[in-house]
Amino acid sequence: MTPDDRTPVIVGCGEAVDRPAALSHALDPIELMTLAARRAEDDAGSGLLHRIDRLDVVNLVSWRYADPPAELAARLGIAPRSLSYAAIGGETPTKLVHEAALAIARGEAKVALVAGAEAQHSAARAQKEGVELPWPPFAHDAPGRIERATYLHPLAVALGASMPVNVYPFYDMASAHAWGQTPAEAQAESAELWARYSAVAADNPSSWLNRRYSAEDIARVTPDNRLIAWPYTKLMVANPMVNQGAAVIVTSLAMAREAGIDPAAMIHLVGGAAADEPRDYLARDGYAGSAAQDAVLTRALELNEGRGFDAVELYSCFPCVPKMARRTLGLGADVVPTVTGGLTFFGAPLNDYMLHAVAAMVRRLRSGSGTGLLYGQGEFVTKHHALVLSATPRDRALDQDYSVAGDAEKRRGAIPPTVMPADGKASLETATILYRRDGTVDHAVVILRTDDGARTMAAVAPDDRATLAAIVDRDRYPVGRAGVLTLGDLPRWTAAPD
Repeated sequence: MTPDDRTPVIVGCGEAVDRPAALSHALDPIELMTLAARRAEDDAGSGLLHRIDRLDVVNLVSWRYADPPAELAARLGIAPRSLSYAAIGGETPTKLVHEAALAIARGEAKVALVAGAEAQHSAARAQKEGVELPWPPFAHDAPGRIERATYLHPLAVALGASMPVNVYPFYDMASAHAWGQTPAEAQAESAELWARYSAVAADNPSSWLNRRYSAEDIARVTPDNRLIAWPYTKLMVANPMVNQGAAVIVTSLAMAREAGIDPAAMIHLVGGAAADEPRDYLARDGYAGSAAQDAVLTRALELNEGRGFDAVELYSCFPCVPKMARRTLGLGADVVPTVTGGLTFFGAPLNDYMLHAVAAMVRRLRSGSGTGLLYGQGEFVTKHHALVLSATPRDRALDQDYSVAGDAEKRRGAIPPTVMPADGKASLETATILYRRDGTVDHAVVILRTDDGARTMAAVAPDDRATLAAIVDRDRYPVGRAGVLTLGDLPRWTAAPD
């Protein structure tokens, strides 16, 4: 057991939401973090901000600053010894809270603050209206977003399958087919699951959309709920057009006691796990699941000694992620998969959603004894990180090494080579259809297997009605369907007659 002066506990959480009537009053992302941090201090009921010696900031996208952690520290009037700016990834907040706790357990920090925010709604509105925001000057010379072309296969980029919304559907089709579902059954599960996310968001005062949506609302295609990428409607995808910030304070048990924090407000960290898939999603063993996700969630169950969790947060950028996760965890189809509300309904402040999930989980666990699971993931089903929290202390120290990469590798199947397309026969491994804003088909993207088992990609032309009909068939998936691959301006695949 770690001594009290190094036993990490979460003691404060704060959130901020900005809905400015006029853009002249819009808060920039650092100001949202500042507000959330001060609310986290108020939540802890102590003056811990001035004692912060470690500050971690979640990577932000909606505005660029020369040095976001230094900017936040300046606005808070603090001088932490350690400042860091995280990499891009939806799992990042989970990792940062975990790492802050481990630093405290090692004696490297006494009070840590993790903060993040986005103001994409205001930034997009200002661009649309041609209005200059009252924010610090945009730091054009600061490092920007990582270009996905640097680690994705050129085929994926050329075919327009280099954005998350165009990639996760590959997993939806492949996994549902592997589970023996029909496409109609899989779509119904997604809609019903998303309706439960929306019900939680409706009761969360920090949500962007405070409204309940039924499964029918979510699945039905309408002008306001258009198809984005088959089979996902707009209400099934993450909503980044929000202004939201969050902050979490982690300290030692001894410091929390010294600050007079109520023991019932302290949430304990049981442990966590992390593993990654290959960054190039074409260099994976398949799309019916994720070895890294399975290894991480299995370890989370082990940390909880095989007992069920009293609350869970299953990352919800797109339905395939929690659908796969709940099966690995052995949770039923009726699971309440969130304490926050999901990235569609609560809102998706890009990399920062899971920091809001930490705040929501802390509130849930404070309301009664029990354990909670926070599971976040990033990129393209690539990076996975889980963290187990408890309302009561455990009698073992946190494991400093939380990687389960070795277990993930053992679970991983053979990875087929990726080859450039060539004229000939190829069968479908998984697929999606990309839609224009008016609801018409732009083109489909298919991942294929050649006769010798190699993997490649191709498009399906918008006028190839027979092949498109096979992809959207509600009674059966086209996985394994034979077809012909031909080269041209783009490689094209046509399904063979049924």
